[in-house]
Amino acid sequence: MSTMVVKNLAVEIEGDGQPVVCIHGLGGSSNCWSPVLSAFEGMKVIRPDLPGSARSALPDAALSIDSYVETLASALAELGVSGAHVVAHSMGTIVAQHLAIKHPELVKSLALFGPLLAPPEQGRAGSHARAALCREKGVAGVQEIADAIVKGATSAETKAERPVTLALVRESVMRQSPEGYARSCEALAGAQAAEVENISVPTLLVTGDEDGVGQPAAVKGIGERIAGSKVTVLKGCGHWTTFEKPVECTAELKAFYQSVR
Repeated sequence: MSTMVVKNLAVEIEGDGQPVVCIHGLGGSSNCWSPVLSAFEGMKVIRPDLPGSARSALPDAALSIDSYVETLASALAELGVSGAHVVAHSMGTIVAQHLAIKHPELVKSLALFGPLLAPPEQGRAGSHARAALCREKGVAGVQEIADAIVKGATSAETKAERPVTLALVRESVMRQSPEGYARSCEALAGAQAAEVENISVPTLLVTGDEDGVGQPAAVKGIGERIAGSKVTVLKGCGHWTTFEKPVECTAELKAFYQSVR
């Protein structure tokens, strides 16, 4: 495994074979995918930290879904990657949907975890409030947000049985810089839905039965709009899908890639 900086993105690259590009969500990093790496056996795994997240530099310009898409497209061009399987979580699923539509030559399939088309209006207000808290309180604000996410975005089963998962979710958010997280929140707040009917690649959608972001009914609605897609709802799972249910997520990915290769 090696880490390099490509177009100002910290990118982990491992393995050989068909490329798979892993896009994390808000408050995430390349480690979002560590629990499911065995699903990508025999593939070239490319895991960037999005601009302003984790180890990637915060650009001067404002962050947006469009800027994420174009930065990723530019980085993949630099790496000579096209026709990649794309796997994404949460806000990253919005990025992945737009990437598949704007740069169809880059995307061979989509596997979307905790997916959403765009935030609801109350979600946009909440993202702006988080950005303001980060700027007001700095690292203390990020910690406050991390604690709220652990409480509100994980399942009852995870809270009762998987304390290490709770620590991992908390650490993922707490490793973000206050300004980087604030601007990532603003990017999510400004996200607009992609015309997913135009997605023509094989698509897997996975969410949890207690996911308040990728709510099962909404995810099933997305699936109805993407021809030939498959929707799976995991029991006892909140929004941090790959952290809360790594074995089940790995099995879903392995079966999906066997069907599309």
